[in-house]
This record gives sequence, structure tokens and C-alpha cells, in this order.
Amino acid sequence: MKIAILSRGPRLYSTRRLKEAALAGGHKAKVLNTLSFSIEVEQGHPSLYYKNKRLSDYDAVIPRIGASVTFFGTAVIRQFEQMGVFCVNPSHAISVSRDKLRALQVLSRHRVGMPKTLFVRHSSEILPGIERMGGPPVVVKLLEGTQGIGVILAESTSVAEAIIETLSGPAKLSVLLQKFVKESKGKDIRAFVVGDRVVAAMRRTAQGDEFRSNIHRGGSAEIVELDPEYERTAVHAAQIMGLRVAGVDMLEGEKGPVLMEVNSSPGLEGIEAATGIDVAGEIVELIEQEVLFPDIDIRQRLTLQSGYGVMEIPIDETSELCHKTIFESKLRDRDVLVLTIHRESIAIPNPKNSREILPGDTLLCFGKTLTLRGLAPKPKPKQRRRAKPPTDLVPHIDE
Repeated sequence: MKIAILSRGPRLYSTRRLKEAALAGGHKAKVLNTLSFSIEVEQGHPSLYYKNKRLSDYDAVIPRIGASVTFFGTAVIRQFEQMGVFCVNPSHAISVSRDKLRALQVLSRHRVGMPKTLFVRHSSEILPGIERMGGPPVVVKLLEGTQGIGVILAESTSVAEAIIETLSGPAKLSVLLQKFVKESKGKDIRAFVVGDRVVAAMRRTAQGDEFRSNIHRGGSAEIVELDPEYERTAVHAAQIMGLRVAGVDMLEGEKGPVLMEVNSSPGLEGIEAATGIDVAGEIVELIEQEVLFPDIDIRQRLTLQSGYGVMEIPIDETSELCHKTIFESKLRDRDVLVLTIHRESIAIPNPKNSREILPGDTLLCFGKTLTLRGLAPKPKPKQRRRAKPPTDLVPHIDE
């Protein structure tokens, strides 16, 4: 295969290791400067030019897009996607992961532990927000900070107010407030996800009184064997974001993993040094497997015939399918196929006819839209609130 590595730093450790791993696997690899591309958009003929020459054909792209060039970098990746080239991390997933607030909003719908987070625009909202979070200390974060930059611990409400007023003053920087997880002060877990598994994990420890454990800030790292719940959280978070390769940062909370960030362009130097694992080689192996199975928009492909569609059907005790096997449900007779059963953190693809459907399951089904709609749970009727009579009006008295 011919692999392009998008990077502005050919001498950087991660870039060098990816190229070495690709060459060791018998592939051709070339480092291309992200900012040296030009994008030509034409109906039916999307193309890219590199240093004013039409780009030759590539089989796969490994994006190493810096935060400062996210907009243009994701545009280049998107053009590769339009040209049918496999991209290790999709452009949309990179864009979402780079926006901390947007990423947290996407993750909040799913079963992953997260710190309580507040996004404010006015200083008058800071004090009530911190009180709702249980009081100080809180962590103040810039929305687009990296490597621990723009992350400040505020021990009191007044300090948090001063920090936010300073950052959001003339510079107009957007910031988040997050509840500080005291029990993990100065430590975190970095799980490196490749595909559908964690290939390496390390515990990072801050130096001295520093609470940020980033290796770029002098922190140390050691290999760690992850508890299954931490591994499940890391893989689930990467999949929610749509990333095939991700560095998932978690704190060790009292009740289990607390997800902090999902990095779409994680560095390899720290994780390979701490664990001794060939993470770059794992990424190249992923490319070898995935190029054979290019991305397909399942909803678009499966709904080409009018009247058919794809739907997720949550199961509870009231569902007609609950506690029945796939065979007993007679879904196939009703022109409905169960593609996958999602059960807690487990996905059961192509379930057998003998598989029992349990409460709490979510079925991914393909079939007639009318039948699927009939299987979907009925929305609960909203209770209308009665308007309370005004209490601040003086009764009118005729004179």
C-alpha cells in the first residue's frame, strides 16, 4: 500500500515512528506537509494538489493534524475522503474532538463517567454554577487548549471568577468549568485505542505540586494494566467520537473511570517509552485490515429501496419483544432483520435465532419502516403544567 502521513514535522517522534512502521510492513510511506495542499472542488472529480502538482494516488492517510491548523487540516482530510482514500481518523471526528465542549456534549448521552462541567458566558453565572457543582475547587479549561496548556486549578470561587474574567476579557477566550476530582490529583490514565481495543495504557503522574500530569509538563509515566471498566470506557468513548485511533484520558475516581478527554492525534513517544509496545505498528496493522473494508453509510445503502430503513429499538419490560428469542419474535416473518444487539457494553453482531432479547437491550434493525415504527416504544405523554394565577396583582375594586 501507499500511505500518506499528514504532518508538519517530519522529524517529530510520532511521525518518524509511523513512517518506520509502514516501511517495516512492506508499504510505501511519505510524510506530506498539511499546509502544502490545495483543494480543487469539482463535480465528480474531487482532487488534491501538493506543492502545485496533482497528488498521486494513495491507499490510506494517517492524519497528524496540529490544533492550530484544525480547520484547514480537516478540509484536506475531507477531500481525501471524497476521493475514496481510507483515512485512519475521519475529518468530522477530528473536528468534534478538538472542541472540548462539543465533545463533552456528544459523550454526555452515553454511559461513560464524566466530571460535571459548566460553560458560562457571563460572570454572574459563575457563582451559581460552582455551587451546583458542589463548590470549589474547580478546574478552568480553555476550549482549545492542548498538552495541559490553558488548564488552571481554582481553589476558590473568587479565584475562578478572576481567571474567567481575565481569559474572557479582551482576548474573548471561551472557557469551561469542571468539578475537580480530588482523589486523582496529579495522576491520570492514558489509554491508547486502536480499532476496537486498547493496545497500550499508562498512568501519568505530575511532578511536585503540579496537578497536571502531562508528560510535556514534566510528568512521569509507567505502564498500567487496565481494569475492564476502564478499558470499556476508553473503547466506548473513541467509538462514540468516531475515532479509530485515539488517546483517551481518564481520572481514577471513587466510583470508577472519569473521562476527561479523547485526543484524535495522540503522541506516541510517551506511550511507547512507558509500555515498550509498538503502537505505531498497531496503527499500520489497523490500516491493513480496514482498507479491505471501506466505510459504508449503512443507512444510505440499506434505504435505497423505498419503504425500508434502519432503526435502533430500545427494549424494556413493556416491549412485545422482551424475553423472546429472535425466532420467537417472528421479526423475520415481518420483514425485519436484527443486525446487532447492544447489551450494556457488549455488542452482539448477527445474533442467532436462539438469542433471547432482554430488557435494557437495544436492537439495531433493518426492515420495513412501518413495522419498525410499530416496534419503537411509544413516547410518554407530556403533562401539561397549569398556569398559576398571578400573585403580584392588586385586585381591582370598583369605586
